Amino acid sequence: MTNAPAKPVRTRFAPSPTGYLHLGGARTALYSWAFARHFGGTFVLRIEDTDLERSTPEAVQAIIEGMEWLGLGHDEGPFYQMQRMDRYREVLAQMLAAGTAYQCYSSPEEVEAMRERMRAAGEKPRYDGTWRPEPGKTLPAIPAGRKPVLRFKNPLDGEVTWNDFVKGSITIGNKELDDLVIARPDGTPTYNFCVAIDDLDMEISHVLRGDDHVNNTPRQINILRAIGAPLPEYGHLPMILGSDGAKMSKRKDAVNVMDYPAQGYLPEAILNYLARLGWSHGDEEVFSMAQMIEWFDGSHLSNSAAQFNIEKLNWLNNHYIKQADNERLASLARPRMLDNGAEFDGAPALAVVLGLMKERTNTINELADASMLFFRTPQPDAALLAQHVTDAVKPALAQFAERCQTVEWNKAALAAMIKEVLAANGLKMPQMAMPLRLFLTGQLQTPAIDAVLEIFGRETVVARVAKFL
Repeated sequence: MTNAPAKPVRTRFAPSPTGYLHLGGARTALYSWAFARHFGGTFVLRIEDTDLERSTPEAVQAIIEGMEWLGLGHDEGPFYQMQRMDRYREVLAQMLAAGTAYQCYSSPEEVEAMRERMRAAGEKPRYDGTWRPEPGKTLPAIPAGRKPVLRFKNPLDGEVTWNDFVKGSITIGNKELDDLVIARPDGTPTYNFCVAIDDLDMEISHVLRGDDHVNNTPRQINILRAIGAPLPEYGHLPMILGSDGAKMSKRKDAVNVMDYPAQGYLPEAILNYLARLGWSHGDEEVFSMAQMIEWFDGSHLSNSAAQFNIEKLNWLNNHYIKQADNERLASLARPRMLDNGAEFDGAPALAVVLGLMKERTNTINELADASMLFFRTPQPDAALLAQHVTDAVKPALAQFAERCQTVEWNKAALAAMIKEVLAANGLKMPQMAMPLRLFLTGQLQTPAIDAVLEIFGRETVVARVAKFL
């Protein structure tokens, strides 16, 4: 789809609140949001909460929190289906009066027996239309005390065809569809009916959703046609596969969006990554949401399943960490570092440390852990001290400590001073850098020693070198 739609664009994200916001749902929300933003339209959030046994307020909150963390703000809603029951009953009554719906008194056991007979005959199992009113047909006697369901009177012939803007033209014959139950015996409406009426009332122009809904689409189209309603355009997105090529599962994959902030990922990295799991703009791999909005016109959506790749996500997250403001990184890293015993009093500024350390880390958690060396009392291993603080090196370390009192305290001046001390003592850089790393951090692996010295500051460096010498 590249041409501007003829009618105002209104998209929706309509999760069922039976658990967390999962990655597939987040991608659907992102695409629907970006499509609406591209065309200056409206993005609606709708909570499809008619499954009373599985829907919970906690799940609603989890979905909204996930959307907020990703920054996918809705323009209208959230609307709740359970708050729209009066409207659904109004349409059900209209359809019953118009003859596009009818009361069915077949029990669940009778319906299952019908399906079993059809399976045995090699036919597609379906409701056989026992209570469907037709001209000249005599209906059975109503069983005493039995409450009916309401069924949609699906067309018997013809086809439902729509031009899916992800998958292309799709046709499903009406003979494949039986008369759908649209209201239960207690009068509560069922999923496909509610969705069709919601899309009508909310004037949804474009429906983007997972391709597990392809079989629902012809049912919803027929319901909308039966009440004389305009049809939205539909696009069905293939699923996201796990790194092993199988369907993602919470047992082996992080499928809950809110697992990702806990693991140290930035929302812009998740959004950028999800955007590319089923859509492309040329060879662009890294882009802002502003750029995505500019490009996302509904074209270039893939019709094949995408495979999740944690290495690619880590690469993107590293990119966004390197781009991020250091004060923002500090606010994200500080809680984890406190939990790990970080000592911030008298220590270097956290934002400055993170600015030094962020080049090599893929997540905020890695960054926090790597930065701990600046925020704990060093306790170098005695064997390492004996190995690196040799008699040949001690005079140079003493000269270094003395020069620290007067040297200009910046990275360039410190590097020049160290070179002078090394030259005067006939030493190579590792012979000096390794003891200094142990004195300052208790470990041998750190960034460049001149950068480490600059961040620790003159007072700390002099005190720690003196302690170990």
